[in-house]
Amino acid sequence: MNVRVIAGEYGGRKLSAPNTSRTHPMGERIRASLFNIINDEIENAVVLDAFAGTGVIGFEALSRGAQAVTFIEKDRVAAKIIAENREVLGIASQSASIIPATVSAWDQKYPEAQFDIIFCDPPYHDVQFSTVSKLFSHLKTNGLMVLSHPGRSETPTGTGVVVVDNRSYGDAVLTFYRKVQE
Repeated sequence: MNVRVIAGEYGGRKLSAPNTSRTHPMGERIRASLFNIINDEIENAVVLDAFAGTGVIGFEALSRGAQAVTFIEKDRVAAKIIAENREVLGIASQSASIIPATVSAWDQKYPEAQFDIIFCDPPYHDVQFSTVSKLFSHLKTNGLMVLSHPGRSETPTGTGVVVVDNRSYGDAVLTFYRKVQE
């Protein structure tokens, strides 16, 4: 299975993806819309790709000028493929670090980590809103978190963040959170 980086430095490049139902790469149409919405915030951003799966969202961010991306993926096969794609694209490991762990375990180990943008695309069969809510504390002030979740699910809220946008794409919803001044 292959996915494609849409635009930027690596635009048009194909990436390997696990041939399994354990990951669900965000479709190109949704990804294109997402990056059109946040385009002005990507340049030099420090990004977290939580529940990275194929890593295509993080690679798209790097392709469009993000400074660095941290990929968190617990599935060993998926994490290995992210590492292989990093090599294929010629991206230095300091610009694209891969954490083979659950998001919850990473949160406990790195409670002070801060990001400009967080992409959160948990498995639709197990959205893990309690874990997702913990990610709000990893946003820098005025930082942006984008949560991809099934349209039938509720939208989590959290202290210190406000929902600034909500977009529906069939069964998928993108909810955009902004970290407010503390």
